[in-house]
Amino acid sequence: MSEFIELKQVTKTYTRGGETLRVLDALDLTIPHTDFVALMGPSGSGKTTILNIVGGLDRPDSGEVTVANETVSSLSESQLPGWRARHVGFVFQSFNLVPVLTAIENVMLPLLLTPLSRAERKKQAEFALEVVGLSDRMTHRPSQLSGGQEQRVAIARAIATDPDVIVADEPTGDLDRDTANSVMELLGRLNTELQKTIVMVTHDHVAAEQCKRILHLDKGTLVEGGPMGAGTGGSGAA
Repeated sequence: MSEFIELKQVTKTYTRGGETLRVLDALDLTIPHTDFVALMGPSGSGKTTILNIVGGLDRPDSGEVTVANETVSSLSESQLPGWRARHVGFVFQSFNLVPVLTAIENVMLPLLLTPLSRAERKKQAEFALEVVGLSDRMTHRPSQLSGGQEQRVAIARAIATDPDVIVADEPTGDLDRDTANSVMELLGRLNTELQKTIVMVTHDHVAAEQCKRILHLDKGTLVEGGPMGAGTGGSGAA
């Protein structure tokens, strides 16, 4: 598999209360196309920062970030929103659905950044909800859905634009075990059937073991020795 996501010597620091915190320390990371990676590690180890940098929500202080043959770290602030809309789908722990909108209206939101007509946006949103098994819940609002159904709507929203990569931050964190397993099964199908590259942050070892690889971080660097998911072949660190 070819390199799809590549971080070269990426460093990121934050300043809090006058103290400088180095969250990523000259990190090298390579993720091939169609990989499904779980990032694990203690709080503050840099997991979510990696997601934000891969998804173009944050910039490294130094180093180079390449996603789908695009040097994301070189894009301007005005270029980043369009790039994200075309290439990245986001899934969060707190589903971030708009409560006054129906499921299909929530899924259509990221499509507003595309040149599609309303009819085309509706068609793509319907397909995305069909993929996640919610064709019969399109007109339901979030308050009328279970937690698992809300996360499925959030996943449908993430795939509605047909992105190259899905970044998921604790997607099972607010779900019970059975529902979490169902969401992980869905993400696995998106990876294998739709060939989506998925990078997921999780503290859930059961969820992580359903990924192709588990990468462990500590103090902004990749560390060896963590449990690996089925079908893995190394840490993935460059």
